[in-house]
Amino acid sequence: MTKSFAHKLGHGGYGAVYRGNLPDGREIAVKMLKDTEDDGEDFMNEVASISKTSHINVVTLIGFCLQGSKRALLYEYMPNGSLDKYTFGSNSAEGDNTLSWDKLFDIVVGIARGLEYLHIGCNTRIVHFDIKPQNILLDQDFCPKISDFGLSKLCRQKESKISIAGARGTIGYIAPELIYRNYGGASNKSDVYSYGMVVLEMIGARKQVEVSTDSSSKYFPQWLYDNLDQFCGATTYEISSESTELVRKMTVIGLWCIQFRPADRPSMSKVLEMLENNTVDLQMPPKAFHAG
Repeated sequence: MTKSFAHKLGHGGYGAVYRGNLPDGREIAVKMLKDTEDDGEDFMNEVASISKTSHINVVTLIGFCLQGSKRALLYEYMPNGSLDKYTFGSNSAEGDNTLSWDKLFDIVVGIARGLEYLHIGCNTRIVHFDIKPQNILLDQDFCPKISDFGLSKLCRQKESKISIAGARGTIGYIAPELIYRNYGGASNKSDVYSYGMVVLEMIGARKQVEVSTDSSSKYFPQWLYDNLDQFCGATTYEISSESTELVRKMTVIGLWCIQFRPADRPSMSKVLEMLENNTVDLQMPPKAFHAG
């Protein structure tokens, strides 16, 4: 399928992804997991989780291969790669990789729809636990699709808290309750936190604030909270007022999603309501963020 792994698309801690073709000519992405002697829990977890999904904003698993310690997952091919190449302020987000604010907003909405589906739309509820730009893939029309379910957890519909062993996720996107257990257990609100950090990453908040001369000692959401007008004005300099409002909306929603206490974060259904409602001015959330 991959012509002896001739075309490498990318790699990470899990292994590498290669471009391939099915016998009928369809393009696929083949995710080769690192050889391991473990019981294959993450592999079977990913297969079990994503095989229960069917949504335009969740990547489609076509099949899998398992032979001894060798494991592979076959996904639909995403020609525009992962979102991290297109976040505002990214080193690679220049020239052809520059997306308009309208397109970035559409991606923000699409990710929210995919997460809402995972949280409440599946017969078996799924919490992803590793939402980050690298795990959001973009098809030929830049429609976002959530991928990489190796850390996900299947839950019964009535469960509100989830029992997990150890912290799950990626530093910078992991919810505080997954590190400090006395702040509440893991739940779908853990994905909401990661989503909020992705939104702020997409609009360039982290990078812009980190290079600000007066913010070096502040956690960037705190600076953002105190300097929202300055940030929106600098980010959308000489851009239309409509784009400025989009940036403001995404920033405020991102700040709501990264509230320290899970109970203070909106559900993904509420996030979608805030994104799609153009008649109500969004209120700033309480100033309660996790600095670390």
